Amino acid sequence: MATATFSLSSLYASIPSPARVTPNSLALRAVSSRARLSASYAALPIGGFGSWAVPSTSSGRRRRRGLEVVCEATKTGRQPDSVKKRERQNDRHRIRNHARKAEMRTRMKKVLKALEKLRKKADAQPEDIIQIEKWISEAYKAIDKTVKVGAMHRNTGNHRKSLLARRKKTIEILRGWYVPNAEPAATS
Repeated sequence: MATATFSLSSLYASIPSPARVTPNSLALRAVSSRARLSASYAALPIGGFGSWAVPSTSSGRRRRRGLEVVCEATKTGRQPDSVKKRERQNDRHRIRNHARKAEMRTRMKKVLKALEKLRKKADAQPEDIIQIEKWISEAYKAIDKTVKVGAMHRNTGNHRKSLLARRKKTIEILRGWYVPNAEPAATS
């Protein structure tokens, strides 16, 4: 009976090179509750590669002890065409999504800069906000498109639209063009 101390790297190195393939997944299962990875094992490969057991005892039964290495090997070689197609699609989508996000950010910056300029302007008129409202509408459209195609989460889109609306409302309140909680004029 041979006693061997081994680790996973030595186990992998002991497999003959033609049969050696890169494992797709590697799992360790403790066969005994007292098993440890660094323990010494009296081991013989029984039942194929990956199943380790102690040789027969006097009763003729095989006793399992230690760790069992479970390994799924995949066929090496060229990738399937579906993988290559998926990679091409991912590249196309990444470029498109980046363009959509860039457009959205540009439109948001345009609105935010215009609102900041309006806030600092000394002789601002309520008519000045009309152009900014058109730009806000374009920004909303860009945000909605980005969310629709899945390049941005719905909540993030709502957050960005809310940010634009809050900034506009702040300037309207600051200038006195909008009074929050104002009661409508009575029509009697």
